[in-house]
Amino acid sequence: MASINNAAAFLTTAKTVPFEVKPAPVWTAGENEVLVRNHVVAINPVDGNLQYMAFYPLNYPAILGQDVAGEVVAVGPNVTRFKPGDRVVGHAISMATGRHEDAGFQSYTILQTKMSSPIPAGMSYERAAVLPLGLSTAASGLFRNDFLNLQLPTVPAQKPTGKTVLVWGGASSVGSNAIFKTSVLILISAALVQLCVAAGYEVITTASPQNFDYAKSLGAAQVFDYNSPSVHADLLNAFKTKTIAGAMDCIGAPAWAICLDIAEKTPGKKFVATAKRGFPEPPQGVQIQAVFGTTIKDVDVGKAIYEEFLPKALEAGSYVPSPEPLVAGQGLESLQAAVDLQRAGVSARKVVVRLS
Repeated sequence: MASINNAAAFLTTAKTVPFEVKPAPVWTAGENEVLVRNHVVAINPVDGNLQYMAFYPLNYPAILGQDVAGEVVAVGPNVTRFKPGDRVVGHAISMATGRHEDAGFQSYTILQTKMSSPIPAGMSYERAAVLPLGLSTAASGLFRNDFLNLQLPTVPAQKPTGKTVLVWGGASSVGSNAIFKTSVLILISAALVQLCVAAGYEVITTASPQNFDYAKSLGAAQVFDYNSPSVHADLLNAFKTKTIAGAMDCIGAPAWAICLDIAEKTPGKKFVATAKRGFPEPPQGVQIQAVFGTTIKDVDVGKAIYEEFLPKALEAGSYVPSPEPLVAGQGLESLQAAVDLQRAGVSARKVVVRLS
């Protein structure tokens, strides 16, 4: 491997603003790992929250960043899926491991092979970089055996199971038209719909009326206006003849009460997975649990999604990265402005930064 130099955007202490860009070690890929030169990294809401609110215990100095797309420069022992020069997208898992090398806001990142996928030749690094955190979060809620435990997605899609998943959020949870301004949520909800359909489940979801067609284009069978005063009754009526395979919401309250009620009153899996915390006590016989995307690295779901499903789905065009990327600068020095842009609110886009 040619001589390389690494640099990272550090949080030197809690609530450090701006990031301190300085040299970092050049990491060595271990078993089932690859070293990636990051061409594009994406910004998630959690990055700004970690920086400004310090709500999660980090070991300082810390490096943030979870969504990366770039070029493999070295592979660890016994790695056969990737070789130097391959274009890849992956979920950087430093929030789970605490290791600097596993973070995204630097020139070079270590990725686990089971949390990485090749990027098709026709797809840009910018478009690919919007994928990982939202995809991992959706997959965690849908496929882990301690959550909805759905059958896994395939290409082509699994045969219909005859069961239905309630996805609260659909196209509206960040909303392609600024219904909400938390850009990762539209990716989670878009991932939920597409993964459910690929796994053989019907999807009933919520959106704003202007996004009904978008939700249906992703595969939703029925879409309801989440802002309608009758949405609760409308959903109960839609599930009258259904068997529910579970529910997942992307926004938290007030979706929790409705999702829990539908799960309670519909035959099938009485489980609500949620991307938010602080949920209420569920009705008797119904479970609700918060999802953490990086947990799929510890179970077979990570490999099933990033190794077995996503490469084929991206190549076939049956899985669509969403939302569109919004390029907010070039280089590690641009990361602070990009995080601040995301915190201020971005409509129907995911903020990304080009690093090389």
